[in-house]
Amino acid sequence: MSPDDLLASYDYLLPRELIAVEPLAQRDASRLMLLDRAARTIDHRRFDELPDLLRPGDLLVVNETQVIPARIAGVRQQTGGKWEGLFLGCDGEGHWRVMGQTRGRLLPGEIVELRPIHGSSDQNAVPIPLRLLSREADGVWTAVPPGGTDPLDILQRYGTVPLPPYMGRDVARPEDWQRYQTTFARTPGAIAAPTAGLHFTPELFARCAARGIETAKVTLHVGSGTFRPVSVDSLDAHQMHAEWCELPAETVAAIQRTRAAGGRVVPVGTTSVRTLESVASHGELRAWQGETALFIRPPYEFRVTDALVTNFHLPKSTLLVLVSALAGREFVLRAYEEAVRERYRFFSYGDAMLIV
Repeated sequence: MSPDDLLASYDYLLPRELIAVEPLAQRDASRLMLLDRAARTIDHRRFDELPDLLRPGDLLVVNETQVIPARIAGVRQQTGGKWEGLFLGCDGEGHWRVMGQTRGRLLPGEIVELRPIHGSSDQNAVPIPLRLLSREADGVWTAVPPGGTDPLDILQRYGTVPLPPYMGRDVARPEDWQRYQTTFARTPGAIAAPTAGLHFTPELFARCAARGIETAKVTLHVGSGTFRPVSVDSLDAHQMHAEWCELPAETVAAIQRTRAAGGRVVPVGTTSVRTLESVASHGELRAWQGETALFIRPPYEFRVTDALVTNFHLPKSTLLVLVSALAGREFVLRAYEEAVRERYRFFSYGDAMLIV
């Protein structure tokens, strides 16, 4: 078996103090590591230099998903015990899909009374019942909210932004509501941010446009798989969790124009890559929406992606595997080792990488 097929091959040592738990004061002030695949060189720049590092005629593709306040909490009506949950979405009947944890064992038919989390928009909201129907094998529950309620309205009133565990705080602070969201977020549905997009400001987009660099949009609602570690030794055995995505017709047209003029398609973040490559894997690029469980790993032939803006990812994660499929595992790990030596900031609120 090739080393590229083994999860252990995507590990690296990261000092805990390099994990960014706070955002920088300015979004585009982060550092930017530049990886040149052809020359196998690594350079150190700043993110606000990105417009000058791209070429006129290039196309940035961003994920405009919006993080929803999906973290919820309440008490078990039967026992009074505390319950914490994560809203994952709704099915066609309006039933919720939630992950939950509590002391003791939950039983089908139990009712959890949702109560506002500190920092949610309505601290005086009256508790509402959420009835648990059934539990799936992966620990996800199907639950029934009160009839006639809007999930996003309930989450806004009772929930909070679900920050990654490595940030080390139980409840998102007011600044997290703004900074753990891209400036171009438009479509609610994600439970985690497409973090490469967090560095972009309207001013940076304007500078890109002035250099002839277009921007197009896709949507991929980041799901629970983001928080779940890979639990198998061989990548062949890993099953990706499905996530909903959409490729609009306008973005297809923008990609076709870019390619015809000799420009490069530059996805911003692994979620944009997965959206584009998921559609392209079915044949000709076209407008599409639906669920994708595409696992991009070496060896993978990229059909749309020419370059990539991305953050630094967790060891032994599917995101690090994806980046390695584009730039080569050994080159990527060498870059990560240099990032540690140079004291880059890692993960969601951390620094970025441009792979060309």
